[in-house]
Amino acid sequence: MEALRNKNVLVVGLARTGLAVAEFLLDQGARVTITDHLPAEDLGSAADSALRLGCSLALGGHPAELFTEADLIVVSPGVPLNLPQLQEARSKSIKIIGELELASRFVKLPIVAISGTNGKTTTTELVGDMINSSGQRVFVGGNIGNPLVNLLREKEDFDVAVVEVSSFQLDSMDTFHPQVAVLLNISEDHLDRYDSFSDYVESKCRLFSNQTADDIAVVPARDPLIGVRCTIRSRQLNFSLSKQSAHAYLESEQLVCRVMPGPVRRYDLQRWQLVGNHNQQNLMAAVLAATCMGAKPEAIQNTIDNFKPLPHRLELVHHWRGIRFYNDSKATNVDSVVRSLETFTAPIILLAGGRDKEGSYDPLTGLVRQRVKMLVLMGEARFRLAKTLGNLTCAVVVDDMEAAVPVALGAAAPGDVVLLSPACSSFDHYENYKARGDHFRSLVHKFTAMEVFDETPSCPWISAGRNKRKLNAHN
Repeated sequence: MEALRNKNVLVVGLARTGLAVAEFLLDQGARVTITDHLPAEDLGSAADSALRLGCSLALGGHPAELFTEADLIVVSPGVPLNLPQLQEARSKSIKIIGELELASRFVKLPIVAISGTNGKTTTTELVGDMINSSGQRVFVGGNIGNPLVNLLREKEDFDVAVVEVSSFQLDSMDTFHPQVAVLLNISEDHLDRYDSFSDYVESKCRLFSNQTADDIAVVPARDPLIGVRCTIRSRQLNFSLSKQSAHAYLESEQLVCRVMPGPVRRYDLQRWQLVGNHNQQNLMAAVLAATCMGAKPEAIQNTIDNFKPLPHRLELVHHWRGIRFYNDSKATNVDSVVRSLETFTAPIILLAGGRDKEGSYDPLTGLVRQRVKMLVLMGEARFRLAKTLGNLTCAVVVDDMEAAVPVALGAAAPGDVVLLSPACSSFDHYENYKARGDHFRSLVHKFTAMEVFDETPSCPWISAGRNKRKLNAHN
């Protein structure tokens, strides 16, 4: 990339990524301005941090002249690329890229890039651990919360970068070229941002756009979307739960991996701790990617044996009176909830809702009818969810998590699963999915310790009351 020294660079979006980009650009000698639609008082310490770095700030809006006077614009992942100010800059041939694209132009390491609607973070952590346990020095980052640009400011030397990549990051890429690209799955998501599902699929497929025949693509076997919509020029390795023609598949509590010209490897799954078929698929993709980057078989087996479930992803947060409570707050789309519901055979009390992402809830209907004992619907999307799913099982509509958890407790019996799996984003009530999951966990422990539940009328329910009484009086 051409030298950044003395260039006027505009960073759009002041958050963790924006600050990381600004630090790197300043190191390169650029003159940096950061703009954000939020005012300073809503940005916490980020505004002060940016000023201390030596950035100019334009907060509470996006002044048009900053965009048209910039030599380069770097957008944070959450910034819509159809902003009028960005469209005006494009009309003047001003280069607009994202953090991922910026960083990748300076990174000289092999890159493993992992994307998909669901499973990205788990797979990224698995690959990183397998390679790290093999003795290589691994940078693990990207959309996982550690921007790739931070690699360029690290004092440690690395051998490989393993990065989680979102569709938003792929939208603003140009030359980004991973040596190993993993696309786990594609299902409806972010339709509040994309004009259509087709546009979202196109975004995901960009992951492969700069690969060549010397690179590797890891994809699910015979996937009807990825196989048809994505143009893949690199060597393909595929994974399947059952197809023994795949490069990774399951057989008798073993994961079989065959990446030619190496030998066939068999990995024991008896100590694998993550539940659900979807996590087995994530593991197969991770084993293929790590194998391609030289991970040792014993290191891969060590990761399989010892890898712990990540927070907010089917996380068992409490086991009380025979009832299991799972925090699956990261399930911010419908397909992720489908995968979670498929995991359990016990009756489920499902807590769902949040900010609607404008996709269809219809894929949930069969599983809700078959497996969900009660729906507790909350947040901005509660009435839309109730319209689609409310006649399939007992359903309760509440305002928020504080009301939802006591209702779930009141309905739960020994052997049941209480599952927070929202199918929506968290931004109606929370800063992010982590805050939502943490709140659920704390409320579960709070109300079970108090032995208080919400006694409500028999189904069908329109809304929940607040007639609480002691659980020990109920039992």
